[in-house]
Amino acid sequence: MSQIYQKRSTTEWQSLDAGHYMHPFTDFKDQMERGSRIIVKADGPYIYTSEGQQILDGMSGLWCCNLGYGQQEIVDAVTHQLQELPFYNSFFQCAHPPSIELSAKLAEVAAPHMNNVFYTGSGSEANDTVIRMVHRYWDLLGQPERKIFISRNNAYHGSTIGGASLGGMGGMHGQFTRLPYVHHVDQPYWFGEGGDMSPEEFGLKAARSIEAKIKELGANKVAAFIAEPIQGAGGVIVPPSTYWPEVKRICDEYGILLITDEVICGFGRTGHWFGADYFNVQSDLMPFAKGVTNGYQPLGGVMVGDRVAGVLKSQGGEFAHGFTYSGHPASCAAALATIKILQRDKILEQVRDTKGAYLQQKLGALADHPIVGEVRGVGFVGAIELVGDKAKRTRFDDNSSAGAICRAACIESGLVMRAVGDTMIFAPPLTMTNAQIDEMAEKARKALDLTEQRLKK
Repeated sequence: MSQIYQKRSTTEWQSLDAGHYMHPFTDFKDQMERGSRIIVKADGPYIYTSEGQQILDGMSGLWCCNLGYGQQEIVDAVTHQLQELPFYNSFFQCAHPPSIELSAKLAEVAAPHMNNVFYTGSGSEANDTVIRMVHRYWDLLGQPERKIFISRNNAYHGSTIGGASLGGMGGMHGQFTRLPYVHHVDQPYWFGEGGDMSPEEFGLKAARSIEAKIKELGANKVAAFIAEPIQGAGGVIVPPSTYWPEVKRICDEYGILLITDEVICGFGRTGHWFGADYFNVQSDLMPFAKGVTNGYQPLGGVMVGDRVAGVLKSQGGEFAHGFTYSGHPASCAAALATIKILQRDKILEQVRDTKGAYLQQKLGALADHPIVGEVRGVGFVGAIELVGDKAKRTRFDDNSSAGAICRAACIESGLVMRAVGDTMIFAPPLTMTNAQIDEMAEKARKALDLTEQRLKK
């Protein structure tokens, strides 16, 4: 197969990149000065740079390559679909076999009350769709005053205007005008905000901030509460055991819709198909993306529970929302192949029954490191808190330097982990072997040692 781009040196790639490619979530000035890391190939859990460095990908790309790289079965499925039907839209009462088959397959793996799906191109678009769908639902029920969404501080729900408004990240909010009907409440971040309370006490306190906000705004005006089962980009915040049962009680009591954002937790990350399954929570809507295609094609969507779908499908009138690439045939083919592998190779069962515990044990052992305050996680996702004082759970003098130093030390050690402030987060491919998990733990410890040395200097 001929190569569609010219082979160049690293310096040439970096020069072209700096001159023409504006990256997401990037300080453009800094990028131009330092140059990008050029990734040229990948295989299994490893990525390779243009300079020949092999790096263990502890973040599954961007939380999405749950099966790792080199999955020829997915490549073949996409190739076949592109040859047979490369594209047709889903507007005007049209459909094609891949989107229909995938819809049925998603209904099969989701909870029994989740039987419908609306397709988008990404998780951000999925959460914009959630806003439109929730407002349409309440309008059809004759309660158009229910417009308010309640979300959490430090949540991440995408970077479109709608998704970023739902999210609770101040740095993003400072760069645009937020939607006025989105309000934020406490996050269940015991390590950072729990103080002297037990995790169980703090979980109840965080959940009850939702109820307080409902009472403040008026229950008849609140449409829905949205939350990630485990906060991802906010620092892999695993809520205390008391949190989700109390959230569900509150949503049921006040009759509002419950939305679990499954963009990161979905498709095996916790050892279950969805994060809601792990926490045994029945939600009304579940936006998803990332792992559904193993990152091989862009695809997102919203799993729609029977409560909402029943109203939308029984009432007349057009739902005036959608995208050119909703249910793209090649993307749906990639998703069908991905789910087939997850099921056939019993990937979820391995994460749930053996490998998830092994990963958490090996990475959890890093808690004895002098600059680590806590290691937490579920299945194949977790976080390492960097601290200046372990007993007091306090940070270093500069709240962001330790994480930035550690991230650089990880790359130097041949490992990708992401820094959220001074929290290091990991979400490696679910297909990693125990030997590769050992390698990840060793490289993480090496990076922590380098970080400690450099902080002392």
